[in-house]
Amino acid sequence: QAQLVESGGGLVQPGGSLRLSCASSGLTLYFYDIAWFRQAPGKEREGISCVSSGHNNGYYDDSVKGRFTTSRDDDKNIVYLEMNNTKAEDTAVYYCAADYPKAYGSSCHGKGEDAYEYWGQGTKVTVSS
Repeated sequence: QAQLVESGGGLVQPGGSLRLSCASSGLTLYFYDIAWFRQAPGKEREGISCVSSGHNNGYYDDSVKGRFTTSRDDDKNIVYLEMNNTKAEDTAVYYCAADYPKAYGSSCHGKGEDAYEYWGQGTKVTVSS
């Protein structure tokens, strides 16, 4: 059964950096749209980034644009979320999600969470001094 597993969460000081990983057994991530979502305490889950199947350029929510970067390592079958210049409001549980697109290479931009079939269990990120 296909699985997604996030790792790399933890405690980071404001302004610091953290790299989250999304690995899979059973899915070749290159062929999937991969999105990162997060859920802060007391808030709804929100999408912050996605990278389209076969591409390595990500789309970003305004809240993380210029600070976070999504990238693929196809040899390792991992998708990363590089978090830089972190802020207290980045504190959340971070999830990766995967969806096999109807059209390979089509844009993932604007896809809601309901479109994603596979989800990881989440990794917690706390930004605090």
